[in-house]
Amino acid sequence: MQRFCTLSFVLGLILMVFGLTYLLPVLTAFLYDDGMAQYFLDGMLINIGAGGFLAVISLPWRSELKNRDGYLLVAFFWGLMASAATLPLMWGIPNLSFTDAFFETMSGFTTTGATVLVGLDQLAPSLNLWRHELNWIGGLGIIVLAVAVLPLLGVGGMQLYKAEIAGPVKDSKITPRITETARLLWLVYAGITLLCILCLKLAGMGWFDAVCHAFATLALGGFSTHDASIGYFDSVSIELVLTVFMLISAINFATHYTALFRRSFKPYLADPETIPMLGLIAASILICAGYLDYFEVYGDFFIGLRHVTFNLISIATDCGFVSVDYDKWPSFVPWWMLYLSCITASTGSTGGGIKLFRALLLWKQAGRELFAILHPRAIRPIRIGDTLVANKIIFAVLAFIFLYFISVVIMTFTLIIAGLDPISALSAILACINNAGPGLHQVGPATNFSSLNDFQTWICSIAMLLGRLEVFTLIILCTPSFWKN
Repeated sequence: MQRFCTLSFVLGLILMVFGLTYLLPVLTAFLYDDGMAQYFLDGMLINIGAGGFLAVISLPWRSELKNRDGYLLVAFFWGLMASAATLPLMWGIPNLSFTDAFFETMSGFTTTGATVLVGLDQLAPSLNLWRHELNWIGGLGIIVLAVAVLPLLGVGGMQLYKAEIAGPVKDSKITPRITETARLLWLVYAGITLLCILCLKLAGMGWFDAVCHAFATLALGGFSTHDASIGYFDSVSIELVLTVFMLISAINFATHYTALFRRSFKPYLADPETIPMLGLIAASILICAGYLDYFEVYGDFFIGLRHVTFNLISIATDCGFVSVDYDKWPSFVPWWMLYLSCITASTGSTGGGIKLFRALLLWKQAGRELFAILHPRAIRPIRIGDTLVANKIIFAVLAFIFLYFISVVIMTFTLIIAGLDPISALSAILACINNAGPGLHQVGPATNFSSLNDFQTWICSIAMLLGRLEVFTLIILCTPSFWKN
């Protein structure tokens, strides 16, 4: 009983804080006079009121969070926030069901960028901004922000941090105090966002589009204010700016902080993921551009290079912007892009997927196993950069990869059973669990997820949440041992 009272207290506090995020779309609604201000004001009052009620009634029984409470809280938190965020969308968009609204907000929070909405060009500015604000908030994780605030209210934050930041770097900190770490990460995140806004404005976007797309870019969220996404602008300069900031966002934000603090590029060279990531992307661009040129898709190598560069980086980093319908390209290229979405983003970035650290670790482990066959008595430790990797981390990564692929297989076949064709089903699950955005065929870059039925939509929503919480955090709740004392 005390555990659930503590969870209710924390969720109530977070819900109250989340209610304040409605202020930005409220101001936008008044500025553009789009008729949505009352919807956002009502939503803000409901969130603050419900959060306050939860916090007050559970206050006498609250206590310090335990480790397993963090996992439960994170799962409840994402479901609750996505549900709460649906209110303005359902009120402001005629005939939008809760299922579709939940998919949209879950896609925003998890920085997936998949959408079920059609007519984004005519959507009320405040609703469009709301979608992109959800992207931005979810980018670094509201939980990391909560880590900086909750200790001040008497609720520890480390349990939340470990549940949210899954993976081998969860115990590393920029500073000795986790609260200070969270504040510094948000400071770097907000500063780069502001720089992106200014660059997009200089590249030719209007202020509104620049703010929205900067929010989506830093979060690697992929939402756009136009149905044609970045293809609407048909601008090399805009694509160039977005490309640079997508790459920045795919790098560990702790590395960004260290580089800024030391005023040096050496931290990027020392980071074990940055150089391999950039090398993998560069090689993939040249191969795919050459492949398109071989099949004379555009008739000009440099036109193909432009479109491959932008769209491959967008999908590989799990952002989800598109400038052309790459589903019409020879099959190798879009499928390679989807594969890259599984492994390219760095640990500690706003991207999704397996993360490059895990891929590098498994590559080295495979090499060690081959070496052991030839030299069975030799001891060969694994290093990533200058860091010696313990075997327990390797075992955890192997378990993660297994659960990741089993999840992909189960949900893909579930969509096929539900009537989706195999290519659309597999690409939809990969796009959702990697938080990458568009898939192929029925859910490709020229369409969206609006053609899915309600059951298929919920499966994709679960895939987005599973990917955002890096599998373990959600699956552990399904184990009987989690609920035992």
